[in-house]
Amino acid sequence: MKEEYFNSSTLEKSVDKLMAELTGENYRPKPWKLHTGKAALLVLDMQNYFLDPASHAFTPSAPAILRAIGCEVTELYSEVDGNFPNHHPDPSKPENLRDLMAALKAGDAEIGLAFDGDGDRLGIVTKGGNNIFPDRQLMLFAQDVLSRVPGGTIVFDVKCSQRLAPAIVAAGGVPLMYKTGHSLIKAKMREINSPLGGEMSGHIFFKERWYGFDDGTYAACRLLEILSRSADGNAVLDALPTSFSTPELNVKCAEGEQHTRVAQLLQIAAQAVSGSGVASAAGVSTLFEAIKVGAKVCTIDGLRVDWSDGFGLIRASNTTPVLVLRFEGQTPAALQRIQDTMLRLLRSVKPGAVVDQAAH
Repeated sequence: MKEEYFNSSTLEKSVDKLMAELTGENYRPKPWKLHTGKAALLVLDMQNYFLDPASHAFTPSAPAILRAIGCEVTELYSEVDGNFPNHHPDPSKPENLRDLMAALKAGDAEIGLAFDGDGDRLGIVTKGGNNIFPDRQLMLFAQDVLSRVPGGTIVFDVKCSQRLAPAIVAAGGVPLMYKTGHSLIKAKMREINSPLGGEMSGHIFFKERWYGFDDGTYAACRLLEILSRSADGNAVLDALPTSFSTPELNVKCAEGEQHTRVAQLLQIAAQAVSGSGVASAAGVSTLFEAIKVGAKVCTIDGLRVDWSDGFGLIRASNTTPVLVLRFEGQTPAALQRIQDTMLRLLRSVKPGAVVDQAAH
């Protein structure tokens, strides 16, 4: 089966299209050398890349495409196996990147790439073992895209870092936070003619120089194109703004309950913003006190509260009966304070709520 994929006209057309796009008028590669001393031979050079396709269905295409554009690829778990015997194919979960990190540490590859089960999401790991989460990926992609589309609006979902919007502004763009869901992000991008969008789950959508859909292999090519301009690609990635944050957290609910709880939280938010009912409800009082010290409330998708030093989010999952939580702080103390505040809010509408890490 693997050979059939490699020899297919579909793969050949994909490689041809990528090569035409990446070596066309929009990109002028600069000669450079890696720390290993290997000279860049094609657009993206001859870097060593550990590639973790996680035993899934698109496995044969990604390594072939990356090799075709000049990469030296070491594959992990590249045999197709729908039982996923090594780990779940979800690069948004740090535990699924452990083997990739270990392979990077043990070998001489410079960067690690991982994909999800259907190949439309990208995970990135640096040589030093740092996980470059999708919101930080968007910072880098936005800098590049906005250099050719100044003033463009970059769309991202409510789970993304508070650091992302300022990074977009600094690069000359307009940040637009929107609802979580790759179909929703794509629809908003089409509506406003956005050149780039993405969400925390790892879906990245390039409209500039591409077609506006999420493709992990193409996102990897765009990443390598950017890194090929620097003498130390890992330093570029490690320099992206970051904060202290939790992984995605879940609170289990009865079927449909998550939407009821979020509706209650939005009612609390409306009261807190207006200043009504502050004395009578613990949740309203908690949020009102946060607003008094400058916190801003966003209700576009659940309840997100942004302080000057971090944010907290509680939203209803679109696909499973859970509440989705994420917290971020610019310091560990800020993260703890924000998490405690948001959990008090949550337990004012769902007493005894138990917080677990998201599955996989």
